[in-house]
Amino acid sequence: MISADHPLPISRQAELMGISRSNVYYLSRPTPEADLVLMRRMDELHLNHPFAGARMLRDLLKLEGFKVGRDHVRSLMEKMGIEAIYRKRNTSKPHPEHRVYPYLLKGLKIDRPNQVWCVDLTYIPMARGFVYLVAIMDWATRYVLSHRLSISMTTDFCVEALEEAITKYGRPEIFNSDQGSQFTSAEFTDVLKSNDIAISMDGKGRWVDNVFIERLWRSVKYEHVYLHAHETVAAARTGITEYLEFYNARRPHSALGGRTPDTAYFTQQTMKEAA
Repeated sequence: MISADHPLPISRQAELMGISRSNVYYLSRPTPEADLVLMRRMDELHLNHPFAGARMLRDLLKLEGFKVGRDHVRSLMEKMGIEAIYRKRNTSKPHPEHRVYPYLLKGLKIDRPNQVWCVDLTYIPMARGFVYLVAIMDWATRYVLSHRLSISMTTDFCVEALEEAITKYGRPEIFNSDQGSQFTSAEFTDVLKSNDIAISMDGKGRWVDNVFIERLWRSVKYEHVYLHAHETVAAARTGITEYLEFYNARRPHSALGGRTPDTAYFTQQTMKEAA
């Protein structure tokens, strides 16, 4: 565990444990066990019915015997970072520092590595709590370039994942995200701009604009997360890292002609370099 009395700086202790520095100082209020059960089931329902808002989720839960009100479902959805996919009227003004960029991928043929990268954030249930997972993916090859886990939906762990991907794989021509505050923040977009990367953002509530990473979440959850009730953040980090290594190197994709993301990404990269 991280200790203020340890000879190593707290920032270095956090780095060695694989967590963001902000999480060291984040004091979360324990989530009641009943809410954790609800959130786990809501996560499954949201994957299968992404169009369901708070009212429909409440009704679906009631059919399964859960006693829960619409307001409570809505508050849990906010905690989980999920929303229905239908487009809603935008009645709030964006923060002046959080510019929303246009969607650049409409009609664009995406057929090579590092042409377009995408990012998303999702809720990950554990045995006694939950964490958030961010992943950065190469759009054309489905290759997961980097990921991070966090106990809170802060910006810094998303920035860390972005910086890691750029350090390891260079830079894409276009970077696509949704309008989540982590991705519209100055801290995140400044990294993109400083690397001369074009910024693209989905329409609000338009998960279909970033559909490939949404499919990644379905694979991660049904093929790993729901099958393993991780007891600790460290165990979740290890398990998810191992799964993503399998996803990249050993899981064939029909959209890739039966190839793995690893093969699709590096084969095309090698051919490009040879040319």
